[in-house]
Amino acid sequence: MLSAFGMAFKTPELRKKIFFTLSIMALFRFGSVVPTPGVSYTNVKECLATAESSGLFGLINLFSGGALLQLSVFALGIMPYITSSIIIQLLTVVIPRFETLKAEGQSGQATLTQYTRYLTIGLAVLQSTGLVAVARTPGRLISGCNLAIIPDASWQRIVTMIVVMTAGTSVIMWLGELITDRGVGNGMSILIFTSIAAGFPGQLWAIKVSKGLPVFIFVLLMGFAVVAAVVFVEQAQRRIPVQYAKRMVGRQAYGGTSTYIPIKVNQAGVIPVIFASSLLYIPSLIVNFTNSQAAWAVWISRNLVKGDHPIYIAIYSALIIFFTYFYVAITFNPDEVADNMKKYGGFIPGIRAGRPTSEYLTYVLSRITAPGSLYLALVAIIPIIALVAFGASQNFPFGGTAILIVVGVGLDTAKQIESQLQQRSYEGFLK
Repeated sequence: MLSAFGMAFKTPELRKKIFFTLSIMALFRFGSVVPTPGVSYTNVKECLATAESSGLFGLINLFSGGALLQLSVFALGIMPYITSSIIIQLLTVVIPRFETLKAEGQSGQATLTQYTRYLTIGLAVLQSTGLVAVARTPGRLISGCNLAIIPDASWQRIVTMIVVMTAGTSVIMWLGELITDRGVGNGMSILIFTSIAAGFPGQLWAIKVSKGLPVFIFVLLMGFAVVAAVVFVEQAQRRIPVQYAKRMVGRQAYGGTSTYIPIKVNQAGVIPVIFASSLLYIPSLIVNFTNSQAAWAVWISRNLVKGDHPIYIAIYSALIIFFTYFYVAITFNPDEVADNMKKYGGFIPGIRAGRPTSEYLTYVLSRITAPGSLYLALVAIIPIIALVAFGASQNFPFGGTAILIVVGVGLDTAKQIESQLQQRSYEGFLK
C-alpha cells in the first residue's frame, strides 16, 4: 500500500490528481469554519466548550465535520446529498420511470443524477430552515447552553442565513463532482471522509486531557484493533464462480471464460447504521418539540434518550439488523442477475440456469447477510460500550459510523490509485 502511494507521487499525472484532491479537501474544511452571517461566533464557541451534542444533531454534526453546531457556511455538510441519493435509490425500486432510467445505462444515470441534485437543493432549503428555527431558541440546538446563537432573529436575517446555507450545500456538491472528474476517488465520499477525519485529533486529545495517558494509550490500541477488524470484514467476500459457455460465430469462438460474482459480507455498507440512528432519534425529537408529560413521553425519555440504556441498545441493534436485510434486498436483485447470466450463456457450476440460479443466489445472500448485520450492530455500539466503560462521549473516535466510513473510503481510494498505477504500468509495458 505504501509503495503504491510512493509510486503515485512519482507519476506526474497521478500526482497532479492527488494534489488537486487535497486542495479541494482544504477548501472544504475552510468553508466548514466560516460562520454564516447573523451567527454570534463567540457565543457558539462558548456553548460548544460547555455542552455536548448527541442524537440526530450529533450524527449530522459528524458528517459536517463540526460545521453544523457552528452554523457555518457549510453547516449542512453532505447530508442533504446523502439523503437525496438514498431517496432516489429507494424510489428506483417503486417507480417504473426511475427503473427504466437505471436500465438505460449512462444516459439514464445522468438523468437520475440531475434529479438527485434538484432534490438535494430542496432538502437543503428544508433542513436549513429547520436548523435556523431550532437555533433561534437558546438551548435547543446545543443543549445546556442558554446563550443567544442568533442575536438578530429578524426575517431578513433568517432568509439570508437559509440562502447562504443552501448555497453552501450547492458548492459542496460542485466540489465533490470536481474531485470525481479531476481528482482521485469518489468526490462525495472523500468529502465525508474529510469531515469525519477532521474531528479525530480533537476527540483523541480530549480523551487524553480528561482521562489521562493510560486511558489514551488504551483507546489508541483498541482503535487500531477495531480498524484492523473493520478492514478484514470490509474486504471479506463470497465469490460465486460463474462459467460462460463457448459460442461459435463463423469460425471464431467466443466465451468459454470463468469469472465470479463477489458478494461482500457487508453488502449494505454504512446505510443501515444511518437509517437506524435517524429513526431511533425521532421519538425523542417528538418529545422534545411537544414537551409532553404523558406516560409514553416519560417512557421514551427514560429508555430511548440515553444511549447506554439496555432498551436503547437492543432496539438500535435490531433496527440495524433489519435495515441491513432491507437495503440488501432492494439493491441486489437475484432474479435480474440470474436472467443476465442466462442471456449471455453463463451458469454457476452445479446449478441450473434461470430460477434455480436465482434461488441459489438468494440463499447465499441471506446466509452471508446474517454475519454482516451482526458485524454492523457490533461496530455501531462500540461508542456506547466506550461510554459505559470510561465515560467517553458519544462521538468516540474509533467506533460506529465514523470508523466504517473512514475505513471504507480509505480502502476504495487506495484501490483506485493502485488500479491507475497498474494501467500506466501496462501501457508502458505494451509500448
